[in-house]
Parts: sequence; structure tokens; C-alpha cells
Amino acid sequence: MSTFSRFFSSPEPDIRDAVTADAPELARLHATAFHRGWSASEFERLLAERTGVGHVMRAGPRGKLLGFVLSHAVPPESEILSIVTEAASRGQGLARRLLTHHLGRLAAQGVTASFLEVEAGNDPAIALYRRAGYAEAGRRKGYYEGPSGRTDALVMRRDF
Repeated sequence: MSTFSRFFSSPEPDIRDAVTADAPELARLHATAFHRGWSASEFERLLAERTGVGHVMRAGPRGKLLGFVLSHAVPPESEILSIVTEAASRGQGLARRLLTHHLGRLAAQGVTASFLEVEAGNDPAIALYRRAGYAEAGRRKGYYEGPSGRTDALVMRRDF
């Protein structure tokens, strides 16, 4: 397919608020990216909470789920709980767009500081967060458990 036809056949990604009805799709996508994926009921609970703030990115308004981000927000602080893009869409700047949108919405709610944890060896995610203005604020030794053993978590912070 030529670049010209691909340009016109690919709908612009659509970002909207996540709702509890998205939970089964979020759980499926989360399971592709993490050793221990969250269940649909865990996503439903998080999205139903007063402090839950989530956004989904789709290929067009009703299209395929390309990614999501979910935070707990209690202004003036928030914590990003998870951000995932589908494997086939990585490297296209979608996570950056999704994160930028999400941070803008958090700021509009009065958030002035955002925290997150990321596995120390997850270089693409760390680079994304650094480009978004996050800096390392701490380290949790042996925080994550995976198939190859325990790894550290970097705690990162971004002030708005």
C-alpha cells in the first residue's frame, strides 16, 4: 500500500475518557504488556472510583483500541497506574500523544505533580516519561517480579 493510500485509509486516532464498559478491552491489552495483567473487574473498579481518571485511544471514534492510560488523581497529586499501547502501534508516537492528552486533563483538574513507577530496564518507557518532563525521584529495590526474577522500580515525578 502506498503512503498516499495509507494516509487516507487510516483514521486519525481518537482519544476519549475511559469508561467502565471499556474494562474487558483494557484487560486484554494490559495482559499483552505485563507479566501479571489486571482483570476486567479490576479495571471496572478503578474506573468507577471517584479518583480514577483514564483515557483510551482508538483508531477512529469506534475503532480498534490502540492504547490507554489510567491514573489515580487527588489534586494536587496524581499517580499514573498504567499506560499501554498495542505492540503493533509502538514507535509511532501514540503513547506520547496519549500521555500528553492525559497530563493536560489532569492539570485541568488541579493536579500539579504526577508520579509513576516504571521497571528499571524498560528503556522505551523511561525515555517517554523523561521526554514528558518526568525525573527519577526514587527507586524501589526488587519491586517487580517477573519470569526472570525481581527487578527494581524507578519512581518518577513530574511537576506541572
